[in-house]
Amino acid sequence: MIDIKQGENKFYVGDNQEEPLAEIHFVPTGATKLIVDHTYVSDGLRGQGFGEALVERIVTFAREEQKQIIPLCPFAKSQIDRHEEYQDVLKDRQN
Repeated sequence: MIDIKQGENKFYVGDNQEEPLAEIHFVPTGATKLIVDHTYVSDGLRGQGFGEALVERIVTFAREEQKQIIPLCPFAKSQIDRHEEYQDVLKDRQN
């Protein structure tokens, strides 16, 4: 299990939120939106599902906070597009 911690406008993996081993960063926008603008996974953790777990965590957070995600980060956008079950939090979805 991946231990994901919540920091200021981010979720991260590691002991230090200033120098995380992996992170997904977001910017609260208005009352109902989160702009996901950055995902990072260190070389030592790549290919082990950390990026996917971080996207899943931000989706869960958006649901808990009743917010929609605007995925400016290409990785986050590709993950949200790939998972039909994440579409409910996607801002301006096509249905």
